[in-house]
Amino acid sequence: MRALVKTILHALGAKNCHEASDGADAFKELRHYPADIIICDWNMSPLDGLDFVRLVRTGGDSPNPFVPIIMLTGHTELVKVIEARDSGVHEFLAKPISAKSLYARIRAIIEKPREFIKIKNYFGPDRRRNQGGYKGSERRVANLEEADGELSQEEVEALLGG
Repeated sequence: MRALVKTILHALGAKNCHEASDGADAFKELRHYPADIIICDWNMSPLDGLDFVRLVRTGGDSPNPFVPIIMLTGHTELVKVIEARDSGVHEFLAKPISAKSLYARIRAIIEKPREFIKIKNYFGPDRRRNQGGYKGSERRVANLEEADGELSQEEVEALLGG
């Protein structure tokens, strides 16, 4: 997956891409390289993607808690999407990824920056993308226990207000 992401980034014009094998190595790399954006996978070991995001956002020795983060994952269940959002990711990208979908997430970060929020149990980009409520014809699941199965990338974006 790292090779694919790096190939896509190079095709999009990013030339100086650093990579790490897991969240712990990524955090070390972040200390030496001031990243403009982080693209991480949920499945990393020993430090998984969620713990890595939390460390970047709230770790006392984090070199840049404001860096934009895109989370890649095959876990698209509603509970997982909300967990990723609540950890402080900017964007959530369901696998399999494409150049078009990764470009769209990067573009959203650049063109629609969100303010950072610091409250008791959260530090990260404002989780409300839209100021108004949902205006579509279908009501989204209000209760996590009602969620059934995995979500498509379009459903993830609708849930997150994209």
